[in-house]
Amino acid sequence: MPRRILGFLLTILAGYAMAIEEPQYSVTEQSAPFELRTYRPRIVAEVVVAGSMDEASSRGFRLLANYIFGNNTAGGGGSQKIQMTAPVGIEPHSEKISMTAPVSMKESGGRWQVSFVMPSHYTLETLPHPNNAAVTLRQIPETRYAVIRFSGLTGANKVAQKTADLRAWLKEKGLEVVGEPELARYNPPWTLPFLRRNEILLEYRQ
Repeated sequence: MPRRILGFLLTILAGYAMAIEEPQYSVTEQSAPFELRTYRPRIVAEVVVAGSMDEASSRGFRLLANYIFGNNTAGGGGSQKIQMTAPVGIEPHSEKISMTAPVSMKESGGRWQVSFVMPSHYTLETLPHPNNAAVTLRQIPETRYAVIRFSGLTGANKVAQKTADLRAWLKEKGLEVVGEPELARYNPPWTLPFLRRNEILLEYRQ
């Protein structure tokens, strides 16, 4: 691929990533590739699905995408399209709303919880209601997470290794893990692996 074309594609992908709103958090400690973060309260749309990590990711994404792209009922009786691009725009008969990154998933009891974070200006009262009962909306309170950031693909072996690295770092710091690890992926699937931003999050307490 000519270098000029490659540079153009990289610019597009970088712009795409920068255009997406992310959950708001503060960093309380940083020691690359690890961070301790405190996340502000947020709302997620989520589904629970079975299967392997790849199968659950694909199935969960489709269900959630169906909700944000219009399979919902807004307060006025119509539907709202929640797009994965910014900025916010208004069209006749439908409202396009930028969605946040990342797409997250975690396993518990052989089933996977896949979730999208909703735009921060929404409340549970103002978000459109999912028409599919498999999709639920949930408010998450302020939460403290330990995080490890990495690039590349997110196969099961790599995720397991990064999770083990994060657990070891927390153990060194004398911090107790709460709950199951969460995989967060920030980029669209066409992003080149070395440009991808992935994270493992573990809720902790001192």
